[in-house]
Amino acid sequence: MSLLAIEGLTVKFGGLVAVNDLSLAVEQGAIHGLIGPNGAGKSTVFNCISRFYKPSAGTMHFDGRNLAGLEPHQIIGLGIARTFQNVELFRRLTVLDNLLIGLHSRTGGGVVSGAFLLPGVRREERQARARAMEVLDFLGIGHLANQSAAGLPYGQQKLVELGRALVSQPKLLLLDEPAAGMNNQETAELGGLIRQIRQSFGATVLLVEHDMSLVMSLCEQITVVNFGRKIAEGRPREIQQNQAVIEAYLGEEAGPGEAHFRDAQGEDRPERGAQRA
Repeated sequence: MSLLAIEGLTVKFGGLVAVNDLSLAVEQGAIHGLIGPNGAGKSTVFNCISRFYKPSAGTMHFDGRNLAGLEPHQIIGLGIARTFQNVELFRRLTVLDNLLIGLHSRTGGGVVSGAFLLPGVRREERQARARAMEVLDFLGIGHLANQSAAGLPYGQQKLVELGRALVSQPKLLLLDEPAAGMNNQETAELGGLIRQIRQSFGATVLLVEHDMSLVMSLCEQITVVNFGRKIAEGRPREIQQNQAVIEAYLGEEAGPGEAHFRDAQGEDRPERGAQRA
């Protein structure tokens, strides 16, 4: 059974169809890519899984459980964590405090016990801090724990956001354009880091990314969407040679077998390429 199973997912914004009858299965332990041109609906899919958007139609099951009706904080509790296209940090807080927020769904101290700092709460706080520091050290930024998140370079801010997702020990990690703004060396290091995350944390990864060199070298399975509809699915070499994918990236004049669509760059804007209903 797939860890994540999406069937017939459709998302409409008024008269616009951002995702159109999409089905997708992510296997346990996989690094699965979700790619497509700008406006293809990729981030909209992530927002549906995270329950920020409510689908117009279709079903989503995670680890055998129907996600319909759940709230975003319940999704985190199930074992799904994510990063965003644009870094979303609590900029006035320290790096460590940003990760501790990511552990909120895993801590059980109530208002009364927290107010009186009962022994169980103090023990839980120590464990949470230790867990957060383990993740920061894993990412190579433990020395930044007490620095303000606002003062960090962009690349380090992205690592903090990744750490906040990892600290909750997710079964499924949704990475939304993690290589955006990175140079070639940083992107290559990111690929190695994602592999280490799967090995060390046991996390399944669903990756949205425009850097095709990263996608093709990292993912075992790739799903391609265009105008919200799935146009191809398969292993990297199959996707590179798929004419529908090449045309989606380069236009209808692309010649057969042309595969330099892998250099496609840009940001995903969910509604820009949406179809009229």
